[in-house]
Amino acid sequence: MEQQRELIKISEKYAKSVGIKLNSDKKIVEGIIKGLLRNKKEKGELYCPCRRVTGNKEEDKKIICPCIFHLDEIKENGKCHCGLFVK
Repeated sequence: MEQQRELIKISEKYAKSVGIKLNSDKKIVEGIIKGLLRNKKEKGELYCPCRRVTGNKEEDKKIICPCIFHLDEIKENGKCHCGLFVK
């Protein structure tokens, strides 16, 4: 639970620094944060739980949260693929 709160704080700080915010739906945020922490524990990185880890370290770097796709997705759709970050 403490890890979750800490990661939410870090994510909020990051979002603010780039002019976006976390989803206002706390259930979505909690679910994604749990998925990120599970991936960290099982796979060694905070891989986006909405994307498939390939095992190719170079490719998988792209999906470490915040992934390389999130800003373009937010620009296009108002939110990133998983819905953690929004406009």
